[in-house]
Amino acid sequence: MKTVQYREALNEAMSEEMRKDKSVFLLGEEVAEYNGAYKVSQGMLDEFGAKRIIDTPIAELGFTGIAVGASMNGLRPIVEFMTWNFAILAADQIINSAAKMLQMSGGQYSCPIVFRGGNGQAGQLGATHSQSFEAFYAHVPGLKVVVPSNPADAKGLMKAAIRDNDPVLVLESERLYGVKGEIPEGEYIVPIGVADVKKKGSDITIVTFGKIIEVAYQTAEILEKEGISCEIIDLRSVRPIDYGTVVESIKKTNRCVVLEESWPLASISSEIAYHLQRYAFDYLDAPVQRVTQTDTPFAFSPTLIEEALPNVDRLIKAIKATLYR
Repeated sequence: MKTVQYREALNEAMSEEMRKDKSVFLLGEEVAEYNGAYKVSQGMLDEFGAKRIIDTPIAELGFTGIAVGASMNGLRPIVEFMTWNFAILAADQIINSAAKMLQMSGGQYSCPIVFRGGNGQAGQLGATHSQSFEAFYAHVPGLKVVVPSNPADAKGLMKAAIRDNDPVLVLESERLYGVKGEIPEGEYIVPIGVADVKKKGSDITIVTFGKIIEVAYQTAEILEKEGISCEIIDLRSVRPIDYGTVVESIKKTNRCVVLEESWPLASISSEIAYHLQRYAFDYLDAPVQRVTQTDTPFAFSPTLIEEALPNVDRLIKAIKATLYR
């Protein structure tokens, strides 16, 4: 095992795949000369040249459309959005072209393309730069959506996304880019649609994904001292979702809290709660609880940011309510 930053793990994944497959290329704002807004593409221009590491104008809809066309014609583009907040401008190409192309063409055109970039809140960036888009895109048939929470999963999921023949969205966290973690030596892939039990437990299951999993780890450590054993499941992929791993955990713990960074309405946590009441009802000893961001646009004030985000205190409260303590 070796220790690398989250951004370095993503860089390794893209570079390794580009060395193996000349049809893979990267394009986006500042990915080449500037080495990426968050330095994810550091050094890639020097290795692969300007024909495969391509700086684009600030025109998300335009360069996303070019990438979709390239993918339909045999190439495998990686599109970097400086942030998924900016990718709202490219949503027409992602949702109406990439996601639907295989079905609309009767299987004649596939769209092997990766859309990636920073997602979620990263401090005092205001309401229009702090949104989490997992549920937004997971709603769309034809897309796959992954949310790596650590460097090892970031590399393994990115490699899987590049090799996939469907459009895959990789939602990274701006706050994770500098986080270090161990990754396996050599070649490895993390399959899309396979959740990971990050911590075994017996009293309650916490289902989560992305950087907010750190709140679950902190909470589990506190509650362990009170004799409460938490199992933590990292979904890693929110389309498709590995429902089976979640249900098997509920069969053991009989209780569940879903922790999610985004808003509560029509969310991933809503979907998990529905699925458990539909397919694991007989195993539940209490209603499924959800801990999400407050149902408001994100604030700039640090005090309001702290109030809006899921935190340890809110998660502990939800867990104890589920345990009737």
